[in-house]
Amino acid sequence: MAAMSTTPPCDPAAPMREALRLAAVAATYGEVPVGAVVVLDEVIVGRGYNRPITGIDPTAHAEVVALRQAAAYTGNYRLTGASLYVTIEPCTMCAGALVHARIARLVFGAREPRAGAVISTAQVLAAPGLNHRVEVVEGVLPEEAQRLMQEFFRRRR
Repeated sequence: MAAMSTTPPCDPAAPMREALRLAAVAATYGEVPVGAVVVLDEVIVGRGYNRPITGIDPTAHAEVVALRQAAAYTGNYRLTGASLYVTIEPCTMCAGALVHARIARLVFGAREPRAGAVISTAQVLAAPGLNHRVEVVEGVLPEEAQRLMQEFFRRRR
């Protein structure tokens, strides 16, 4: 997929809006509405939305899909200097993937009280033995992210 210019990192709402758009796409496929984008040098180099059900892949979380696309785009699995924007706080698997990809900054919309592994249930990125630190910014367009999740689960019940 071709990269698309975004606004500079000083406006975190622009990449988050794209992540929210992707989350809405996930919901149309019956997937939990989580979307993610990877931004490097002010360009979106990876996009993803949750697709473990449709992809028959338990690792196909929005973050992992976006990281895979970004790595393919850059030709390197190390995404040094990149930021990952995701609508909902990452789980343990996705937090670990951020460390392995050497993501510089994680920006997320809303906390995930049951499975969020950055702040809510665990602080995976703060584990003392890690060889890489990820800056964490939370609360970018949190109401929109929460609304998508609430509407999705309300419809399913």
